Amino acid sequence: MKAIVMTATGNPDVLQYRDIPEPQITKPTQVKVKLAAAGVNPVDTKIRRNGLLYDQALPAVLGCDGAGTVTEVGHSVTQFKPGDKVWFCHGGLGREQGNYAEFNVLDERWVGLMPSSLSFVQAAALPLVLITAWGGLYDRGDLQEGQTVLIHAGAGGVGHVAIQLAKLMWGRVITTVSNAEKAGFVKALGADEVIIYSQEDVVSAVLNLTGGKGADLVFDTVGPAVFKESINATAHFGRIITLLGLDEMDLTEARMRNLLIGFELMLTPMLRDLDEARDKHVKILQQCRSWIDEGLLKPHIGHEFSLQQAAQAHSLIEAGHTTGKIVLSIA
Repeated sequence: MKAIVMTATGNPDVLQYRDIPEPQITKPTQVKVKLAAAGVNPVDTKIRRNGLLYDQALPAVLGCDGAGTVTEVGHSVTQFKPGDKVWFCHGGLGREQGNYAEFNVLDERWVGLMPSSLSFVQAAALPLVLITAWGGLYDRGDLQEGQTVLIHAGAGGVGHVAIQLAKLMWGRVITTVSNAEKAGFVKALGADEVIIYSQEDVVSAVLNLTGGKGADLVFDTVGPAVFKESINATAHFGRIITLLGLDEMDLTEARMRNLLIGFELMLTPMLRDLDEARDKHVKILQQCRSWIDEGLLKPHIGHEFSLQQAAQAHSLIEAGHTTGKIVLSIA
């Protein structure tokens, strides 16, 4: 089968379009999927630059997000049949094969029926970012109806679904973007207030919008500098959830505000084989499938590339400031 293979760590040109052996079902609970699309996420580019997340020799196939059609099932599979259209977040970290390929094989436990209203490209864009935003807002962030949430980088892959999930909880959403075009985009998604961070001070703007109180919850999808700045934009006894690690920094003000600080890394259940937590990920996708088919949640595809153009997709995502998601079309 055709696949994009990571041949070494380094720049995007280490991603090579090659023929590799087609995976086969080896366990009775596995399904084989003909992939039609694979999502491209920042974690893919970090693995390409820094190395696999398991002690495994290269080459490897990247890509956690996939969508496609079931072509074959093991004799103990009960939930799926050939012809079912599915989506999932599985593999691509170094141990199991990822989804930059024409086929993948995985246990039925980690697969879900994709939303009937979406194309394969749209479906492949969503699993990782939906699970990440859900975990950050609902689980770690404990967002409640009527609370104000500040979502950084609202036009990005995680940010644009986080806005929609926050509004489904009847939260008040303040978000940051880099320019007026993106401000219009996030407003259309449901953001109540938009701060163009290149034109105004984010902390001052948040305090003005909240009567000096600050946001009840801050969702940082950017990194340490934004996290540190956000402390002063968070209400006393509020929460800050970040997707990134923190550099050494002075947290005196966070302590004075009695803030709860949390981390959201949706890959942890895969990396540490926490199967019950992965079951919850599948349930999250099931709920989001319902919302999507009801028209309450919509993905935005910023760029679509062919499988052969994976290196270009990586270059674009590393350049930053993309809107929505980047997806590889495989069909």
